[in-house]
Amino acid sequence: MQDEALRKVFGARLKGLRKQKGWAQKELAGRVGIRFQQLNKYESGLNTPPADMLVKLADALGVTVDYLLTGNPVEDSPLASSRLFRRFKMLEALNADDQETVIKVIDALIAKERVTAALTAVDAAA
Repeated sequence: MQDEALRKVFGARLKGLRKQKGWAQKELAGRVGIRFQQLNKYESGLNTPPADMLVKLADALGVTVDYLLTGNPVEDSPLASSRLFRRFKMLEALNADDQETVIKVIDALIAKERVTAALTAVDAAA
């Protein structure tokens, strides 16, 4: 019975988010690649979406999978409201090669910071 209650709570959250966007079931279903009948089953708590569908639904609705499942707002995270988080969300639109370039740049900056910290520690110890 607990599973049924969780499905119903999830379904209500999903429906609420969809309605906040002003979308009909057909609109959201089309965005995530399913039939609106299946979305109706998710919203009514009859079915639970698989993990890959949870990701698609969360992306389409502009929330995290965690929020979709638990209702815990991402705003509770300090990173969520930061400029850095917004930039990372924008990176998802880049092609794979550009994303890889960004990752390499970030890795290089982190490595530089670690080297600088290590050198500072050595100088302080000397």
